[in-house]
Amino acid sequence: MKIILAKPRGFCAGVNMAISTLDEALKRFGKPVYVYHDIVHNTWVVDEFRDRGVIFVERLEDVPDGATLLFSAHGVSPIIREAANKRGLRTIDATCPLVNKVHRAARQFAADGYTTILVGNKSHDEVAGIIGEAPDSIIVVENISQIHKLKIKKGSRLAFMTQTTISKYDTNIFIDALQKRFPDIVITPDSSICFATQNRQEAVSKLAAMADVVVVIGSNKSSNSRRLADIAESSNVCAYLVDGPDDIRGGWFKGDETVLITAGASAPEHIVQECIEVLIKRFHTTVEEHIVCEENIKFTLPKELRENY
Repeated sequence: MKIILAKPRGFCAGVNMAISTLDEALKRFGKPVYVYHDIVHNTWVVDEFRDRGVIFVERLEDVPDGATLLFSAHGVSPIIREAANKRGLRTIDATCPLVNKVHRAARQFAADGYTTILVGNKSHDEVAGIIGEAPDSIIVVENISQIHKLKIKKGSRLAFMTQTTISKYDTNIFIDALQKRFPDIVITPDSSICFATQNRQEAVSKLAAMADVVVVIGSNKSSNSRRLADIAESSNVCAYLVDGPDDIRGGWFKGDETVLITAGASAPEHIVQECIEVLIKRFHTTVEEHIVCEENIKFTLPKELRENY
């Protein structure tokens, strides 16, 4: 068996920043630290922090007065921020700067009188936060059929944005459909898809042609991980999304194939290596890392943790 290890893979700059932020908050303020939603969408990361005294919540009512509350990498709506401030909670914002960029665009489009069509999963934490910036001016579209059913008031000014983890291939399909129906819709020059999502998708797209099987490491809750598997399958390659080494099944392999391994933006590298070890133990295996592009971007810790340095 030959393993091709994709690079880039795994943690992106936003995930690194969020995890470092939570780690620093624990060191500085002690446990418990509360986090609104999962810090990132990965089972291993969440469980490891839970073991260290982090409490993940879905309601502000579950955070006691005087507690430290961290907003996850996916961001939150202004209503949540305001409610936390009124409660006098010590808040730390670990929202990915690229998600914040989409929040700012949503506010600006609303202020300029646009109705924004946002492509994404309505139940995703990131999308819920973006909607909260301008709930009366944002329409969420999850599939192409919904575009044909949109009822837009004549003369409305329309703009287009996406959830940051949407596939660029899906985005282009949505743009084509929207422009056919609404020729004057404003498409932002720089897509709201984050660079890390695009890089990981590009790596899978280029390397899948060399593989017989693709293994994507990431939790099912991770939108960008699921889309990596979708891209591999669109290249007519059998793809499996696994949360970790226990999910790998020997029956997926004959032992003489080429296996592409990659990881979603919230999957830890140590889990990637544990998955590789499973295959090495079962098969005669070589491992080659293929670099599609390098990522050198780093995000600083939030201002709430920088101020006292």
